[in-house]
Amino acid sequence: MASQPVSLDSGHSDMIHDAQFDYYGKFLATCSSDRVIKVFDVGGDNHVLIADLRGHEGPVWQVAWAHPKFGKILASASYDRKVIVWKEVSNNTWAIIHQYAGHELSVNSISWAPHEFGLSLACASSDGTVSIHNFNVNTWEQPQKIQVSQIGVNSVSWAPAAIPSTLVSVGNQSIPAPVKRIVTGSCDNLIKIFKCVEDKWILEKQLEDHKDWVRDAAWAPNIGLPYSKIASCSQDRSVIIWTQDESGTWTGKPLPKFDDIVWRVNWSVIGNILAVSCGDNQVTLWKEDADGEWKKISDIENN
Repeated sequence: MASQPVSLDSGHSDMIHDAQFDYYGKFLATCSSDRVIKVFDVGGDNHVLIADLRGHEGPVWQVAWAHPKFGKILASASYDRKVIVWKEVSNNTWAIIHQYAGHELSVNSISWAPHEFGLSLACASSDGTVSIHNFNVNTWEQPQKIQVSQIGVNSVSWAPAAIPSTLVSVGNQSIPAPVKRIVTGSCDNLIKIFKCVEDKWILEKQLEDHKDWVRDAAWAPNIGLPYSKIASCSQDRSVIIWTQDESGTWTGKPLPKFDDIVWRVNWSVIGNILAVSCGDNQVTLWKEDADGEWKKISDIENN
């Protein structure tokens, strides 16, 4: 028998824009137009508010947990043009360990790199750029800026580290090494894939099938398969599943047209199920069958 959903009184005084579980599913972070981030302990039978994080001066669009190997760290992105990185420095006591206000417009999306690349955060902004923030040798380096578009960038997502495509020298032999890659979705209707080569970010591929703003693009987790997969969604009411084969060619397969703007796409942990969130308060779950066709397996209505 399926378990019943549990309601949580967030205590926010305005619209909630994002809610994210940490790596182990024991803590939940929420953010809102009330400018507050709340952290809840949801590991037991009782869901307890353990922190109110206040530092933003506008609506907070998104929160993201770093990998637990770095401690309990949470990043947030806001309309106030700021990115803030928070860390629990003692039991239920949080401090700001990094703050960046170098974007010229709203910061719309944030994504932590796979932990194999260290503590590294990508931030997408309405100013058309993505900034990359690296923590190295006990300090935050000057962020790298990637010019993505002449108009806003709505989303950013890292590729998993499990996809090797370059060789590095170790002793007397060359071994495959993962390459840093990100995918962006922007207001020019484009999906762009960038990779880091010799510490510089270069455009690797541009995907052009959407007819309106790309609201989200999410790189699927990789479980050792020799190909990459990205889902993208748009104001044109479409979702496209992009697959890169071993030759490097990207092919897009659209899902059936949706009834409203599609705002978010999210992959399951092993990348076999896709959740699609629409403007009509509907969330649908999709799964690829043995023939490579994507089938809807569930409808969830947000109340």
